Amino acid sequence: MTEPFSFELVASDGGARRGEMVTPHGRVQTPAFMPVGTQGTVKGLAPDDIRETGAEIVLGNTYHLMLRPGAERIAALGGLHSFMNWPLPILTDSGGFQVMSLSDLRKVSDRAVTFRSHLDGAMVELTPERAIEIQALLGADIAMQLDECLKLPAAREEITRAMQLSLRWAERCKKAFESNARKGYALFGIVQGGDDLELRTESARALTGMGFHGYAIGGLAVGEPQEVMLKIVAETAPMLPTEHPRYLMGVGTPHDLIEAVARGIDMFDCVLPTRNGRHGMAFTRFGAINLANARHANDARPLDAESPHPAACTFSRAYLHHLTKANEMLGAVLLSTINLAYYQSLMGGMREAIAARRFAEFRDSTIAQWERGDLPAL
Repeated sequence: MTEPFSFELVASDGGARRGEMVTPHGRVQTPAFMPVGTQGTVKGLAPDDIRETGAEIVLGNTYHLMLRPGAERIAALGGLHSFMNWPLPILTDSGGFQVMSLSDLRKVSDRAVTFRSHLDGAMVELTPERAIEIQALLGADIAMQLDECLKLPAAREEITRAMQLSLRWAERCKKAFESNARKGYALFGIVQGGDDLELRTESARALTGMGFHGYAIGGLAVGEPQEVMLKIVAETAPMLPTEHPRYLMGVGTPHDLIEAVARGIDMFDCVLPTRNGRHGMAFTRFGAINLANARHANDARPLDAESPHPAACTFSRAYLHHLTKANEMLGAVLLSTINLAYYQSLMGGMREAIAARRFAEFRDSTIAQWERGDLPAL
């Protein structure tokens, strides 16, 4: 029998939180990082490879999956878990960000967002109700409300309009979710308001008044400096209920993650570890290492001899450099796996540090090691 959604705060240290999230497809330890499986796959990686990195939950994308192969088709084939052979929890975003960022032609009204498909040019309408229906057809353990996400900087009147529209859509999403009656599954609301703290406050208060299973902070990492993002997170997170998970959408670098956890965030997703891996960049405890750099061509050392992940401690830097320069698929696969494993290791380290009440020490020592950088090539 599957367990209904719940969240328990296990420990805290300053603003940092250690928790456990229960979903119909399993438990997730937080702080958690979700690999991005945009089109029903984390690019280049088999499900077992993803699990071996330590990931307990992945993200699927409503926009892409609704266009191809289609939510109804996936439902007929047993749902997204079965379709992609991933038995653990899945969170699906609502598609709002992709509509705003990928569609050249879109029209936003109170009823819906209408856009032209990037695949075949067909006009598609996405209402809050349809966004919830699609995520139910996919079988997502955690669904997200439909929202309007703006790039920053933006005029305050535009940020206000988008935030208020997102609140109206949140109410409709919640009603649609409740009428769908998928017992035990969860719906998260999304705090919007750009870089305006007053608007963020209005959004957070309205959403918590509606009552969601969890709360996301959206509309960040969209062009603003890191210090602005962290300021918004620091001000917004305490407004969200302590007993519910807090999710910072689309973030980010290892430094972003550790600073956001310090400010009370529990969940993250980002394409960075896999996208950068496909372009020769490795994330390690020494910081980011660009394997395309010629300095690695004769370096027989592994990326990290002490890493528990086989790819990081066995393949030489010279070989990874060669694969990167030759544009071989294996290089992208190995570096994507190495990066996801490092992200999961970082999250695990933070969880242990919070439980032991030594998070500040862990954060300082981790950042200091990144800043010292890697040893020179042999």
